[in-house]
Amino acid sequence: MKDNSTTIKEMTVIGLMTAVICIAAPFSIPIPVSPVPLSLTNFVIFITVYILGLKGGALSVLIYLVLGTAGLPVFSAFGGGLGKVAGPTGGYLIGFLFLALIQGLFLKVFPKKNIAAILGMILGMAVCYAFGTAWLAWQMNQSFLASLGIGVIPYLPGDAVKIMIAAIVGPKLRSAVEKMKNAQH
Repeated sequence: MKDNSTTIKEMTVIGLMTAVICIAAPFSIPIPVSPVPLSLTNFVIFITVYILGLKGGALSVLIYLVLGTAGLPVFSAFGGGLGKVAGPTGGYLIGFLFLALIQGLFLKVFPKKNIAAILGMILGMAVCYAFGTAWLAWQMNQSFLASLGIGVIPYLPGDAVKIMIAAIVGPKLRSAVEKMKNAQH
């Protein structure tokens, strides 16, 4: 009989996916028109939530944020510390947690419904963008619209591709991990 507590296998996969986020997120490409770099962080979060679901995915992202805030160089451009969270991209970092929660909720409420999963990723990104853009506007002392132009618009095509790839790969990875978790030794 399995209780509702997190099992050792689940904790292992949460730790593994947190490590994947921490390894992938620092690799970023600066964009001349924006303090917000191109990165794969949101893509790795999409995959993480597919694999771990609502609770595990959100926990993995929260651990990533705590590690980065504590000073480990896991944020874009190998940054870390409270200064990075308080800087121009801090709203996007906090928004990643909402991305994980929203996508995870859609996956939980509509299991095996890929359209709903895609909608969850889109809505999650919209909330992440809202937090990030509001914070960026405040940090740079400019309008929300101006911040939208440098903090969101340039990233939309790439994020659409990331969502499409995650929608294809995510369910397959989730299925493989479920088989691994259910395997008896």
